[in-house]
Amino acid sequence: MVCIVILLLSACVNLQPLLTTRLMMPNDSDEIISFDVTEDNGFVHALYVVRTSKNSHRAIIRYSFSKDGGEHWTSPSDVGDEINLISYQGNDVQLAVEGNNLVAIWQIKGELPGMGPMASRYSHDGGKTWFFGENPAGDNNGDQAHIDLIADDKGIFHVVWLADPEENGRQSIRYARSLDGGEHWQASQKLDDSTCSCCWNTLVVSSTGDINVLYRDMQPRDMALMQSTDQGEAWHRISTVGDFKWQFDGCPHIGGGLANAEGVFYSSVWTGLEGKAGLYFLKSGDNGKGWSAPVPLGRMASHSDIAANKNKVVVIWDEIDQEGSSVYSAKSLDGGTTWTTPSRLSSVGKMAVFPRIVSTAQGFLAMWTETRSKQPAQLMIKILD
Repeated sequence: MVCIVILLLSACVNLQPLLTTRLMMPNDSDEIISFDVTEDNGFVHALYVVRTSKNSHRAIIRYSFSKDGGEHWTSPSDVGDEINLISYQGNDVQLAVEGNNLVAIWQIKGELPGMGPMASRYSHDGGKTWFFGENPAGDNNGDQAHIDLIADDKGIFHVVWLADPEENGRQSIRYARSLDGGEHWQASQKLDDSTCSCCWNTLVVSSTGDINVLYRDMQPRDMALMQSTDQGEAWHRISTVGDFKWQFDGCPHIGGGLANAEGVFYSSVWTGLEGKAGLYFLKSGDNGKGWSAPVPLGRMASHSDIAANKNKVVVIWDEIDQEGSSVYSAKSLDGGTTWTTPSRLSSVGKMAVFPRIVSTAQGFLAMWTETRSKQPAQLMIKILD
């Protein structure tokens, strides 16, 4: 069963569940340009950026949460107001939550066009009030992009990002952690000094408490898994997720999805390898060291995400079709052994891209942006039961 709840989170009132209906924004010309969604202790939390029609240079970062898996949402609180925001899908604003502690991080403009440092905010009262935090990088130099952020059950916040080219001319992936809810960050570490320069990274805490980051490597241009078993003190590259041996001199702008449920890893990865291009599903039962043979999910699919709850797994992605781009999902009830036929989640005739999915106590919650022709992009939601 698919329960449809299509909402716009930037409304100024409490959001209500409206089946096959969407709640209009106060100004239809305002648009959503970036968002993040996460789950913590039964609550779903969303961070999103509203670009206003009155001032196209002004970006308002807002926060809202749901107690019932996405059916109802609180009135939004303003996290930040950025004129210099650098945020686009694939380089989204980031949110992590642990109890009443919340941290939000995004990128702002620096000295060079299209590049700049990270900016952070934190809240210790469940998102009611927000304060300026330190830059996790420790400085505001160069480019600090493609950020991902999580919190573990010990209350430690973890962040990764892609930094300026090293002496070898390639991007590096960096990591830092905060022990005080995002107020301060420990000295950053370099995890890999040779990565793809513009694919998003994905952080996941496993059932055992290990911290894992999925990122696109340089040579070959496949997805790599880095892991820390001591809350971020030390890191080790443990595997390639989808060993396609794809050699490519360029950036595909596509990262991957990673989830962990009851000690099993599930991943959705994309490759551009000639003859095998497309989206694939893989799983690992030995803490990410070895992976199953890739299962193809869609030849035209690209940007994806994945969520799992026990042996239920859902992959969501966008896919080029006759309408332009649509969001699809497929579900497995047996840990990825068999899959349902992919079903379209987005509206027909609209451009739907960059979906996200999280597991909730009520099922699975999907989000993506959707627009028609030159209309402003809207944030769409569906509850998958």
